[in-house]
Amino acid sequence: MKAQALIFLGAPGAGKGTQAREVAKEFALPQISTGDILREAVKKGTALGLAAKAKMEAGQLVPDEVVCGIVEERVAEPDCRAGFILDGFPRTIPQAEFVDKMLEAKGRGRPLVINIQVEHDVLMKRLTGRRTCSVCGEIYNVYFNPPRKQGVCDKDGGKLLERADDNAETIRQRLVAYQNQTSPLIDYYRRKNLLHDVDGNREPEVIATELIGFLKGA
Repeated sequence: MKAQALIFLGAPGAGKGTQAREVAKEFALPQISTGDILREAVKKGTALGLAAKAKMEAGQLVPDEVVCGIVEERVAEPDCRAGFILDGFPRTIPQAEFVDKMLEAKGRGRPLVINIQVEHDVLMKRLTGRRTCSVCGEIYNVYFNPPRKQGVCDKDGGKLLERADDNAETIRQRLVAYQNQTSPLIDYYRRKNLLHDVDGNREPEVIATELIGFLKGA
């Protein structure tokens, strides 16, 4: 795989986290989640971490310069030497421009962007149909992977719960927000010929096999 930076785009429920994990495992690359590294920076008490903490505690968005600085610090660590996967970043055009400049400054080429596309109806079913066992945490879906007995975990008989934010109206709002926020990003990368679209409506194993095959030749 020639690209040293992989970026995964996809709406909530598209499966980008699942596919990023499979690719990370196959190519032995670190999967960098902005949420994880923000929490780690706060925990370590770095200058950028403290700046992020102050914003989060005030209920404000962490500014681009802080998030970008924390990403740059993480990418400079030894495990990223051969490449890395960005999960949940960039989210905006300024963040995408930052990634381009950072890679160029470090002589690491251009990113390859994987855009996982899933039909709206499928996303709704994946998210509204999700149920989690209150005992063991096993995840089911009433449409695609239902339990043998409605509302009961197959493994331990625990009650299956629906997350509060998995209701249809909240999910519609999340999908609209993603579309509004990310459409410009998709266009940005498509114009640069860095975008690879993936049909995310299929089984995860099928997508992973195809995606890994593509990346080995990319």
